[in-house]
Parts: sequence; C-alpha cells; structure tokens
Amino acid sequence: MNQPAPGSPFADEHRPAGEKSGDDTARDLYDDLTDALLYDPAIGRSTMMGYPCVRLADRFLASYDATNGLVVKLPATRVSELVDSGTGLPFAPAGKVFREWVALPTVDRALWRDLLDEAVTFARAQAPGGPS
Repeated sequence: MNQPAPGSPFADEHRPAGEKSGDDTARDLYDDLTDALLYDPAIGRSTMMGYPCVRLADRFLASYDATNGLVVKLPATRVSELVDSGTGLPFAPAGKVFREWVALPTVDRALWRDLLDEAVTFARAQAPGGPS
C-alpha cells in the first residue's frame, strides 16, 4: 500500500492492509473521503458531466457516479497499472476512454483513500506553480 503524502489528511491514520467496511455504501464513502480533503482551501466541491466531483485549483481530482463508483484522475501510467491489475476499469463516458481517469466500482475504503491521495498529489504537480 502506498504511503500518504506528507500533509495529506490521511497521513496520520493507521490503515490495516485490506481494510474494507461492509457498512460503506459507495456514495457515502465518496462523501466521507472527499469531505476529509476539504481541509485544504484549494480543494472544493463541484460537478463534472453532471456528477459530484472535487477539484483542486480548478483541476478535477475525482468524481462519483453510481455506475462507476469512484473515478479518479491519475497519471496515465498509473491508470494503466490499475486497469491491467484488474483493480480499476477504464473510464469511458459515451465510449471515449479518458487515459488519465480510472473507475473503481468496488467499495474499498483503503484503496479509495489511497487513490484520492494520489489524485491530490497528481493535481498539485499539474497546477501552475506546482512541483514539476
């Protein structure tokens, strides 16, 4: 499991490997995990293609829809890894594959939390003035 980036809202949490909660519904988990990101004033809620999403400095980070579950924006190579391993699915609204987006239909708190953290790191690197 990847370690959260320093300054992440998840950096101090202990997460046993394979942690899953049978009590989580996909939308409730999305709301819970994205609420934790709002400590950062650069992150806010919005919509993307009519679905709820979170953005960092106007850059999309993640979205949720009932069909795809959590959808996160990550580097294309990371998306390929997740799809190739069977962890994620290509995100292809209206049949067009978005190479930097991956869908995670399986409700898995630890996985979703880790990938949201990766999405924040990716968005920060892409933001003007962000790390190169």
